[in-house]
Amino acid sequence: MKKAGLLLPAVLAALLSGAALAQHSDKEVQEDIKRHRAMAAAHEGAARCLEAGKGEKVCTAELQAACKGLALGKYCGMRHAH
Repeated sequence: MKKAGLLLPAVLAALLSGAALAQHSDKEVQEDIKRHRAMAAAHEGAARCLEAGKGEKVCTAELQAACKGLALGKYCGMRHAH
């Protein structure tokens, strides 16, 4: 089994392969890029919220508000182990 750190580059390479991109228009690819950046910003905000000691409940609510319409699930596309 691959380590998690090694799996991400492989997944990204597969997603960015010519076959994967051929299925999407340039406009769709640009929309996906914007969505990924918005999700990353929302997660960065959640991390800063937790660092500030605001608590998981408050930070999760802020994450959900920031991700509304961007990703699926309670954690904006990120599955938590705990």
